[in-house]
Amino acid sequence: MIMIYTYNNINYPIVIIRKDNKNTYLRVKDGKIIVTTNYLVGNSKVKKLVEDNASFINKNLDKYNNRLSDTSFKLFGKNYDIVYGLPNTEISDNKIYTTDDKTFSKYLFKYINSVYQDRLNYWYNLFEENIPIPNLKIRKMTSRWGVCNIKNHNVTLNLELSKYNMECLDYVIVHELSHFVYPNHSKEFWNLVSKYYLDYKKIRKELKNI
Repeated sequence: MIMIYTYNNINYPIVIIRKDNKNTYLRVKDGKIIVTTNYLVGNSKVKKLVEDNASFINKNLDKYNNRLSDTSFKLFGKNYDIVYGLPNTEISDNKIYTTDDKTFSKYLFKYINSVYQDRLNYWYNLFEENIPIPNLKIRKMTSRWGVCNIKNHNVTLNLELSKYNMECLDYVIVHELSHFVYPNHSKEFWNLVSKYYLDYKKIRKELKNI
């Protein structure tokens, strides 16, 4: 017998997985209600378990449906539509083809890391001043776009920069590399920034308004 769960006039399958285990687990994945339980647990108990956890199920089904309805994604200033269900992940024109969210997340971080590293290498090689080879770190930050640690030669860049135009990333990199020469925001520091990124005031203003 196929069991069905109805929410907002949409039918979702209840998948029952029976194993030789003591406990019963319920989860929602890809629009399916999955119940893992013991061989001796009957369908009536499974049905009651689903009914008792309706609020949990509905919340997760809402998340699933919202993801399906909003498949747009912004990467380096360009909007992409995400197409799920493909064996490989690739970016082509205005679409990103991928298998699922987990696969896409792994691919995305590697891709962003590659772009950040390429741009960091590019600007480092342009600097005429004697600065150390920077170590790239990437993390999500709430109050800064970048951080320069002079002592350990780390340049930490905000993951959120990957949403905006490449000019924003380039400016932040130049800004942080300049701190290896001037660890402050003195007039000399800004002169050095403008030496490599003449239009820095415009990009700086844009980042402040984000």
